[in-house]
Amino acid sequence: MSTVAPPLPGQRILSQRWSDATFVHWRVDPDEVTPHLPAGTRPDVFDGSAWVGVIAFQMSRTSFFGGPSIPWLGTFPEINVRHYSVDDAGRRGVVFSSLEASHLLPVLAAQAAFGLNYQWARMSLGRRGDLVAYRSRRFGPGFPATHLVARVREEPVHDDPLADFLTARWAFHERHLGRTTYSRNSHEPWPLQRAELVHFRDDLLAVAGFPHLAARAPDSVLYSPGVDTLFSAPRRA
Repeated sequence: MSTVAPPLPGQRILSQRWSDATFVHWRVDPDEVTPHLPAGTRPDVFDGSAWVGVIAFQMSRTSFFGGPSIPWLGTFPEINVRHYSVDDAGRRGVVFSSLEASHLLPVLAAQAAFGLNYQWARMSLGRRGDLVAYRSRRFGPGFPATHLVARVREEPVHDDPLADFLTARWAFHERHLGRTTYSRNSHEPWPLQRAELVHFRDDLLAVAGFPHLAARAPDSVLYSPGVDTLFSAPRRA
């Protein structure tokens, strides 16, 4: 699997910085993931398993069509629950079960433009020494929440096929307006380090349909200081 992003297929419409990213993943049976994927896609597997991830990070430097960065409104923490997909054309991507974000206007814009299941939430992100902590509580039915604390190790990740499979993703599949779309992004390879989960109390996995995972030790925990990302417009898959 290539760790170098292919060129964007069209004009850049959006750019962002993703930083302080923690990737927590569990292996699951592909049949568990299939019902959660849009039409025309199937689970992308590694070592015979599908994967469910909780990814937490800070978004910043958001700008549209090469314009200036949007202050405040374009900077916020995000936590997403996601799966990995491949379509009939062999194109790999991500499928988001949910995406928590702390600013309402970007939530509404992403729902309208991409059909993504963004949810408005009260969120925070903090660093202390080698620990990075994320909190989120959704504004909505049941107020599902998550609290994730990871310890970052001084152990760079190199030549790890699983890490590449989970992070070298430059697209997402989404069902929007009655059709499956494929949206591309581009960024440099994630600079990755090993990490360990220190604390995890979570409702988001259960809301996404995987209530058994939060109590189970993850199969992969990674951290990255971040990447700069570009997006092109979504296209029909």
